[in-house]
Amino acid sequence: MSVNPASGSRHVDNPVLIDTARLSSITDVHRDETWNAGRLRAETTRIARALAERGVGPGDTIVIFHGGTPAFFSELLATWSAGACAVCANPSLTPGELEHIVEFVQPVLVTVRDDEHRHGSIAGVDVVDFSTETPTMDDDAPGRVISLPADAPALILFTSGTTGDPKGVVHTGSSLAARLRLNREAMGDDVLSASLCVLPTHFGHGLIGNCLTPLSAGGSLFLFPNPGMPGCARLAAVLAEHAVTFMSSVPSLWKVVTRLCPARPLPSLSRVHVGSAPLSATQWREIRAWCGDHVDVWNLYGLTETANWTAGACPGDAELADGLVGKMWGGRAGVRADDGSVTTNGTGEIVLNTPSCMSGYYRRPDLTEAAIENGWYRTGDYGQVDADGTIRLLGRLKTEINRAGMKILPEEIDLLLERHDDVEEACTFGVPDEFHGECVAVAVRLRENAVANEAALRDWCLSRIRRDCVPERWYVVDEIPKTDRGKINRDNVRRACTGI
Repeated sequence: MSVNPASGSRHVDNPVLIDTARLSSITDVHRDETWNAGRLRAETTRIARALAERGVGPGDTIVIFHGGTPAFFSELLATWSAGACAVCANPSLTPGELEHIVEFVQPVLVTVRDDEHRHGSIAGVDVVDFSTETPTMDDDAPGRVISLPADAPALILFTSGTTGDPKGVVHTGSSLAARLRLNREAMGDDVLSASLCVLPTHFGHGLIGNCLTPLSAGGSLFLFPNPGMPGCARLAAVLAEHAVTFMSSVPSLWKVVTRLCPARPLPSLSRVHVGSAPLSATQWREIRAWCGDHVDVWNLYGLTETANWTAGACPGDAELADGLVGKMWGGRAGVRADDGSVTTNGTGEIVLNTPSCMSGYYRRPDLTEAAIENGWYRTGDYGQVDADGTIRLLGRLKTEINRAGMKILPEEIDLLLERHDDVEEACTFGVPDEFHGECVAVAVRLRENAVANEAALRDWCLSRIRRDCVPERWYVVDEIPKTDRGKINRDNVRRACTGI
């Protein structure tokens, strides 16, 4: 049966994002530094006053170029307190990538911490380090409700385009508040009393799911981003030491943890989420065995465009299946046919209608129009929706490469490489990877008399784009195969290079 969208959202003029009276503590595990609720409120108030003195207010945008620390959250909350919109930029961006983002966003400020850009400007925009800008307040500050108008932009997260055309996901006060509310309703605040974040804070899974959800519930937050191999090897000790009740991460992290970190009793842990990349039934069982029978291990489905989690599954052993992501947490899922019609069940492109859907892509109406049709967000995922609303993912329709939850546009890498003097043509594609789900591969056709080799091209890329986007597998070819219409089909190129 065909259906019309219904967001199910609760319209509120000024939806609450965070009530600072409910804040608990935030601990930086790497630095062994804890900010209690009093310090968080004081620092948020101090920075909000500094922003007000600079004339920052509603309609303004601030780029926060650091993350994964208590200081990051004080600046994010201060930005919202001022009524402004925050752009949480990836701290690993190269100077050129950051300048590209700043030129596109045109913020009123760029904030940094302990960074080489501490003084001066980027693309004509002032750079501020608030750790040195004004003195720290010693006293606690009163709690206050931080809210933004429902339609006001609150948060912009860039999923790609740091060298090509930027693709910034815009969440309003309404969509962000809806996601926090729905997450808490689905999980319960008791589960969120002590949460561990092992993910970066510049994309939806880490920031909205792992951090803002427990903070809005009054829970303690422990930050352990990008733990690497040594951190994964001691994950059990970190969970036990801080009596963590909840954590969420990606399948690639668990591949390392289950191999390097011996399981141990974790009586405080009650819930684990896995998301941002496909989870197999086999790995699902391995994670459950590592965590213990008392822990609910959920496979979650969500995208930055829907403010992270939108559906989840936590079945028994007999029901585990590859790609099973369960039922929606607010809103509805459907399947889009080739003619654009949407049905409540079937097989095809998964579309979502949720109150936490983005308002659009920042300054990209072309992308927004293609992504949202009649209230339905087109995910680019191919899958099934059963009659009872259960979703199962079967594959991807879009060309984005999903490297451990980080989306990488292959077209962007193509264009970058083709700027190199020795590269005539490039075609980037994703290939299966044991740890990251997918990794970046590229076929390059070099110019006549070229001197560059794989190592030189990799080093050249490292100076221009963040490491996650640099191809890990290189194929130097005499010709890049094309269709009979003269176009590149990335699947064909992948098969020609890898045989898969």
